[in-house]
Amino acid sequence: MIKLEKLSRAECIRYLGGKNLSVTPQIESLLNECEQKIFETASVKYLYREIPLDSQILHHGNDIEEHLKDCEKAVIMCATLGAGIDRLIRTSQVTDMAEAVVIDSLASVAIEQVCSKVDLIISDIYPGKYLTFRFSCGYGDYPIDLQGEFLRILDAPRKIGLCTGKSSLLTPTKSVTAVMGISKNPIEKRKRGCAVCNMRENCKFRKAGLHCDI
Repeated sequence: MIKLEKLSRAECIRYLGGKNLSVTPQIESLLNECEQKIFETASVKYLYREIPLDSQILHHGNDIEEHLKDCEKAVIMCATLGAGIDRLIRTSQVTDMAEAVVIDSLASVAIEQVCSKVDLIISDIYPGKYLTFRFSCGYGDYPIDLQGEFLRILDAPRKIGLCTGKSSLLTPTKSVTAVMGISKNPIEKRKRGCAVCNMRENCKFRKAGLHCDI
């Protein structure tokens, strides 16, 4: 079982697009209130499964091929905060838009925290091995419409209620699918960059021709 812990304020501010935003006592209070609501509402679930490197799902585009280069196997995973978070955001959008925006940003931080903990769980299963960072459908030229196949392989709709529709977007929305390569040799550390950022489509820095230094 994965339990959410204190959510990074710096990451939340980054998602809000305010890299240089000063966190006033009022903002800190709002962050604390929204964080507590997420803790009370989230229903964290995750799944993972090892698949061979010759699986067809791993051979769509050059970027995933490069990502898994020199690996001997791969693990696909998915994680979600649950449908309650979507309802919380929708309710807040009606009653308090500022709160809704903060909850949405903190929920993005929360699902990343969950995924990082899943990384550690998977890493413990492969002692002495090296794992790549998570590479998700929609990163680079890896098609986003493969998310449905990820969920089918993991049996995610039945097991944890994680689904995707015709648009290939995940439901609940605060969810992630990804693949990690596993190697017996050290893996070169690379900067993730805009191409593999969950916020790349809505990033204010990117739209302004800037970077957030992640």
